[in-house]
Amino acid sequence: MSQKTIVRSVSPVEDNALYTKARLPAAQPGNDLRMAGAFPRVRMRRMRGAEWSRRLACENALSVSDLIWPLFIAEGQGVSEPIASMPGVARLSIDRIVEAAREARDLGIPALALFPATPPSLKTSDGRESINPENLICRAIRAIKEDVPDIGLIADVALDPYTDHGHDGLIEDGKILNDETVDALCAQAVVQARAGVDVIAPSDMMDGRIGAIRDALDGAGFSDVLILSYAVKYASAFYGPFRDAVNSKGFLKGDKKTYQMDPANTDEALREAALDLGEGADMLMVKPGLPYLDVIRRVKDAFHVPTLAYHVSGEYAMLRAACDAGWLDYDKALMETLLGFKRAGCDAILTYAARDAARLIRARGGV
Repeated sequence: MSQKTIVRSVSPVEDNALYTKARLPAAQPGNDLRMAGAFPRVRMRRMRGAEWSRRLACENALSVSDLIWPLFIAEGQGVSEPIASMPGVARLSIDRIVEAAREARDLGIPALALFPATPPSLKTSDGRESINPENLICRAIRAIKEDVPDIGLIADVALDPYTDHGHDGLIEDGKILNDETVDALCAQAVVQARAGVDVIAPSDMMDGRIGAIRDALDGAGFSDVLILSYAVKYASAFYGPFRDAVNSKGFLKGDKKTYQMDPANTDEALREAALDLGEGADMLMVKPGLPYLDVIRRVKDAFHVPTLAYHVSGEYAMLRAACDAGWLDYDKALMETLLGFKRAGCDAILTYAARDAARLIRARGGV
């Protein structure tokens, strides 16, 4: 008796099940991919076929309300000093900073982050200019609040713009002093609060400074002043243009690896964030941004608190350099970059391109 080849008929339902079983991973709690179906019944391109359906399916969106605009303050009147390593960014005198604040308000940008370019003659080993009520940042805070009272102001708290060694803390025998630096930061924070700042943003990475600053602010009657902690700040190669902007690059002696984080570590980031929240931080920041999107996601998923990223000077400079050379489309690359921060879990983004992004969002009918 001759053998016959038996061909088993597979129904479409069975075929779909076989395909799914072979191609999709095992189900995980809350993520049962076995329900995803299979081609040709499922065609992912259908939802991408029209602009309206792409809008309906969009999972993340960038708003002007997500943007914070960092600005550099310079002495003088009518001053706008371009920063060579940051195309499109300049140090601005206080009158020009006020003009920028008006523009930010009109665009809908909710907050500015202020950084002083302290004159070299005022830099000292102890950074004493940081607690001068008439220093650049305090004068800028008062001027902006008088003219544009409803815009949020975030002030950097650290000693590096004021020290002649370029470090964020006090130094003794080549060592960064932690507790003595924290005392100086508390005094700096209170001075800025008296000037009218809304948010104190310690960027120094000293241990215990968030709790100490919270206590100092509360004790001085500023319990409503927010703290944005640079909780997860890495010892990064991407800060160079910023140091140009605040006139600290030529002063920096050595590196900052004894207080800023190792770029290899993410579990440590969660410990840093947890400690700062426990000490009274209202918001957390991860810095830099793009090389640390995984860290942003871990922090957001772990704590579910307002989480920010700093699109730092080196990241911005790379983008601008490539676009100015004609290798990338600036508008498209910028918006894709900022959307990546949102996708990673950011509630807000500090970026030197905030004004550009706000204009683009407005031009497209966004808010």
